[in-house]
Amino acid sequence: MRINKIVVAFSMSVAILSGCSSTEEKEGSLIEGAQNGVNDASASGISEGSQFSGDQFGGNGLGNDEFGVSNLGPEFRDPANPLSQQTIYFMYDSSQVQQDFIPVIAAHAQYLVSHPAQRIILGGHADERGSAEYNIALGEQRSKSVYRLMKVQGVSDNQLEVVSYGEEKPVADGMDEASWQQNRRVELLYQGQ
Repeated sequence: MRINKIVVAFSMSVAILSGCSSTEEKEGSLIEGAQNGVNDASASGISEGSQFSGDQFGGNGLGNDEFGVSNLGPEFRDPANPLSQQTIYFMYDSSQVQQDFIPVIAAHAQYLVSHPAQRIILGGHADERGSAEYNIALGEQRSKSVYRLMKVQGVSDNQLEVVSYGEEKPVADGMDEASWQQNRRVELLYQGQ
């Protein structure tokens, strides 16, 4: 019985420590990627086979300029450029940024660093499952995850604003996984200069 408790305690410790190290590794890889040119907006992109490619949800997510990118450069309208991706999608009940979106966040961070007058709102969203209070908190956690990754890349505090809409602004009204997937997101909303 005592050996089982020791094994369980050891297993839990390993799980907790490995969870911490994976976060550091991801943030570290973002920093290394910036130093190796991974965040170069003109050269990097999202692999076509990624689970959450922009094409899965109707193209680049820009719609009819609802994000106000008409005053930004043509790279924001080029589907081959990661700057055209302005929505970061999340797994169910998670605020962890998926590996597919690291180059997208890095490209936006690089753009913001090189355009210090530009501001961006990180609008966090959740699907309808869970209480309204929980979904507001989850949307905020998702926005803060993107915020932290941008800060690591050198984006200043006065360029970033974290907002959570919870489940209040769905892009898909369905009651199925495909709809919920579209609603679990952070939108990168550029503000005028």
